[in-house]
Amino acid sequence: MKNVKNLISLLSIVAVSFTACKKNEPNSAAFNKRSTSAADYFPQSTYPVVAISGDIISNTTWTAGNVYELNGVVTVRNGATLTIEPGTYIKASVNTIGVQNGILVIAKDGKINAVGTATDPIVFTSSYLLDTNPTTAGTPGDFGGVAILGNAPINTGTKALDGLPNLPQFYYGGTNATDNSGTFQYVRIEYAGFTLAPNQEINGLTLGAVGSGTTIDHVQVSYGFNDAFDFFGGTVNANNLVALASFDDQFDFNNGYNGTIQYAIAVADKNTLHSISGGNSDSNGIESDNNTPAEDPTFSLLPKTHPTLINLSIFGTENTSAILGLGYRFGIRERRGSEIDLYNTIVSGYPRGIVFDADASASPSTITNTAVHGFVSSITVSVGAYTGGFNTLVVNASNASTFGVIQPWYNTPGSALTLDFTGGSNGAIPTGTANWTSGWTKFVF
Repeated sequence: MKNVKNLISLLSIVAVSFTACKKNEPNSAAFNKRSTSAADYFPQSTYPVVAISGDIISNTTWTAGNVYELNGVVTVRNGATLTIEPGTYIKASVNTIGVQNGILVIAKDGKINAVGTATDPIVFTSSYLLDTNPTTAGTPGDFGGVAILGNAPINTGTKALDGLPNLPQFYYGGTNATDNSGTFQYVRIEYAGFTLAPNQEINGLTLGAVGSGTTIDHVQVSYGFNDAFDFFGGTVNANNLVALASFDDQFDFNNGYNGTIQYAIAVADKNTLHSISGGNSDSNGIESDNNTPAEDPTFSLLPKTHPTLINLSIFGTENTSAILGLGYRFGIRERRGSEIDLYNTIVSGYPRGIVFDADASASPSTITNTAVHGFVSSITVSVGAYTGGFNTLVVNASNASTFGVIQPWYNTPGSALTLDFTGGSNGAIPTGTANWTSGWTKFVF
């Protein structure tokens, strides 16, 4: 991804309005054209900048009248709560390649109280969208990422956060399934993530052993350098999530995650690296593992990774002509002993819709009332058989099915169509339900 504004330009969902981006009129019904440049957030780009570094060990509030610049790794710990007001913007200082920077970590003895609103979301973003310089633009990796760590169970007992020093405050995991790490609502995370070394990565939003007492809803992660959402164990439930155009997976589950996610969108951008140059070895809508081979080569650690996913819309690309590299592979990939319950979901626009690898028996899994398209195959099972029914399976080698959704694909520049995830009988915004993406999301960069 080059640091050029017209490479990072998208269509928008119908009925979305956003008041902070000066290119779009407040309360507009739809953003129906691609940006030719990524305008700074205004007036936030003119606000005073408050530099933040090190540990936060007492209760602290970040206010909407400032922009907060994270230097290095900022960790909330020692019983402290970080409160972030609605409408607050957070950026990282300019990154040095290979150095951890612009990362907010909520340690398992800290808490987060980040509560935005539909009209004033909290935004973590690139410094280049807050620099008052019209010639700069955001690029994946400009912001480090957000990690929330807890005391809920994981199947390795404890684990350290990837990509950070081996220090006690970066470990997570425990025995409290109802652990409460705080509240994270109406938040956008843009251009986050980096890779220090193979398997040493920071994602957009990492949730490590987060318990069911934590509130996670209305969160969008866009143009991440790795995964958008990564769940390592834990029992946290989440809803109203949007994963947009991450270089790697949109959703990743590991180490015994056992929560429920309802109403979520995962959408790929055919102009990004997971198509045009191959990107990562497989950039999937969902990738799920019970554990790594190094943790247990039989993939039998308990509890098993077994998310319950309800009302998801997972869209890749509308036709195979957009797949020029190897990045697009699976809508959902179950591997390494992982299990899944999937209901009322749409998966479309990947070569293979849902795949259970040979090391992940399908027998403990359920797929019900789900529509699956693949250019090569819809659902592939190597071992066992999933339960469920009332599924619609489509294989079409050239054109992906929308399954009734009005317009789920990114189009070529100049197209008059807009993204619109309504219209399907299932998926993230089923017919007859409110469009929960309105107001706080952003689909034009």
